[in-house]
Amino acid sequence: MFFNYGVCYYILNVYSDSSHSALKYLKDTEVNISNVLLMTGDFNIRDSLWDSSFPFHSSISDDLIMIADSFYLSLSTPTNPGLTRFSDTMGESNSVIDLMFLRYGSIELDNHSILPDFRLSSDHAPLIIDIPIIEEFILSSKFAIPPNSKQELNFSKLYTSHIENIGNLETTVNQLGEIIDLMWVKNAKKSRYSKHSKQW
Repeated sequence: MFFNYGVCYYILNVYSDSSHSALKYLKDTEVNISNVLLMTGDFNIRDSLWDSSFPFHSSISDDLIMIADSFYLSLSTPTNPGLTRFSDTMGESNSVIDLMFLRYGSIELDNHSILPDFRLSSDHAPLIIDIPIIEEFILSSKFAIPPNSKQELNFSKLYTSHIENIGNLETTVNQLGEIIDLMWVKNAKKSRYSKHSKQW
């Protein structure tokens, strides 16, 4: 989960075992999560849709596509298509079972990469994608006049004296805002919203 432009986005990391337990759960349960940016993980499904070396199509894959669609996600094509799972078992072939689904219509997130050389001792290659996060300036301080302070007394005195010098009602209405602004600027002190406030 992360925030961008004040909106909370979610990233789903899924592991579905050989019995497809996670997919069955997601299919049978109403998971109400909005603003899912991407879904990735080991789905344990071999299919010709994402593995050109595998000749068959599975109905489980249709369930996965349907689940992704419910989150407004579509299957991502890697920039460097290749294997994602490497087997050490004799007679068992390497495969593509690690996938990534990205948000529909996203310009910034359009594909991912597979890094087989970075798997180290794992039998799965990492999938990577850059998620741009735009820096946002957040105010961490405010102006205030401390109660029962010298500044509050000055503010009240100057405000009252200016009000007394105003003539008719029309002039009062036109000048009141300017007077308050002027007195505020002269007497308000800058302080943090809390001692923990920062711009990040």
